[in-house]
Amino acid sequence: MEYKKNSMSRIADKAGRLPVGLRSTVLSLLFGKLVPFLSTAGLRFEQVGHEQLTVSIRNRRKVQNHIKGVHAAAMALLAETATGFVVGMNVPDDKLMLLKSMKVNYTKRSQGNMRAVARLTPEQIQLMHDTEKGDVLVEVTVTDESGESPVQCEMVWAWIPKKRPQPQA
Repeated sequence: MEYKKNSMSRIADKAGRLPVGLRSTVLSLLFGKLVPFLSTAGLRFEQVGHEQLTVSIRNRRKVQNHIKGVHAAAMALLAETATGFVVGMNVPDDKLMLLKSMKVNYTKRSQGNMRAVARLTPEQIQLMHDTEKGDVLVEVTVTDESGESPVQCEMVWAWIPKKRPQPQA
C-alpha cells in the first residue's frame, strides 16, 4: 500500500533518515513538542510507521504508583499515545482527530517497564482517506517486562473536518 503523507508522517520520515541510535530520541523529542505531556511522562517512541507504532515507558519513580509499578494512568496514557499517533500518521492534514472512547481493564499487577504496540489495517487507513469523518477501533497491545499484558485496552479514534461547514444563507 502506498501511504499518503501528512505533517506527522513527514516528521517521522525525516527522523528515519537519522542514524538508528538517534531516531527514537529525536522522534520522542519532536512528538513531545506536539503533545508536551508525553515528555513530562517520559514516553519513548521506539518504532513509528503507518500500520504499526510502538511506544514505551520506563518504570521510574516519576510514573510509579504506591506499589512501585507503572501507575494505572501512565498505562492508559501509553495505550492512548500509541493508538493516537498511529492514527495521526494516517489522518489527512485537513482532518482533526479526536479520542472518542477508551476502555481500560487492569487485569494483573505489572512488572517493570512497559510497551504499547498499536496497529491499523490497510482498510482502516484507506477509510481515513476516503471518508470525511468516521472512527476506528485501534488494536493495541500493552505488555510489561515479563511479556504479559497486565492491561487490556480499547481505543476508538475519530476524525472530522478541521473546518466546520458554513451554514447556507
